Amino acid sequence: MFKLHGIYAPIATPFSDGEIAYDKLEKNLEFWLGSDLEGIVVMGSNGEFVLLSPAEKEELMRFVCARAKGRKPVIAGTGAESTAETIRLGAQAAKAGADAVLIVTPNYYKGDMTDAVLARFYTDVADTSPLPVILYNMPRNAGLNISAKLAVELARHPNIIGIKDSGGNIVQIADMIRNAPESFSVFAGSASFLYASLALGATGGTLALANIFPNECARLQTLFEAGKRKEARDLQMVLIDSNNAVTARWGIAGLKAAMEMIGLYGGNPRPPLMPLAEGSREELRKILTETGFMPK
Repeated sequence: MFKLHGIYAPIATPFSDGEIAYDKLEKNLEFWLGSDLEGIVVMGSNGEFVLLSPAEKEELMRFVCARAKGRKPVIAGTGAESTAETIRLGAQAAKAGADAVLIVTPNYYKGDMTDAVLARFYTDVADTSPLPVILYNMPRNAGLNISAKLAVELARHPNIIGIKDSGGNIVQIADMIRNAPESFSVFAGSASFLYASLALGATGGTLALANIFPNECARLQTLFEAGKRKEARDLQMVLIDSNNAVTARWGIAGLKAAMEMIGLYGGNPRPPLMPLAEGSREELRKILTETGFMPK
């Protein structure tokens, strides 16, 4: 069974003239696949998956999996509003060669998404999925929270192997780790609380910041697991401002601008998202430079 451990980058999807720029993606992939990352996530929130058509999602999964094969594992984001489409995309991910699927909560009918409904959704998907299932808790975007109680209940399913929790509620993360089976992995969904999550027993993280500082994010976990807690904590403190810049503060636009600053192709987000304003770019560059990790 695939085991969740280490640092994954939820890779950005590059666009040129509104279409997926596969030539640019190939070059970006070489950077990530040659880094210290454990693996990559295709079609996570940073991949703008909600702005892709079903056909684009399938093609993107095939492209990324083909280039990562034998080098690093790939987790595919296959969450959709309907159970049927989530199952269909998961089957396509398996055909493409992904190692696991990451499934966000359906969220349009928020008032109906009770714990019972979400339990049924994830159970139905996991029962039929040819790949291991990872729950994806993203309250900021989805407007829903997978409670610790629900996560622990779902953790008993043999095909649900873990959760990416982007909520940042450390008490909730602690409750999941304390009460779920030992085989169930909890991943930090942001570099801002990676150290705290590892200290509680998380096994890694899927971090937007790992798109631009993959080796530094991986190093934090390596230091922690080597017992070098002060060094790991100090590194966590250095990463906080940069992580905030490419997540909560400037989002996808900030992440793509940061990618350009380190020599990757970022390009513009897909509309209706807008590129980062020129004035904010200089502030972003200053924040990234202050880490000391920017390429010379």
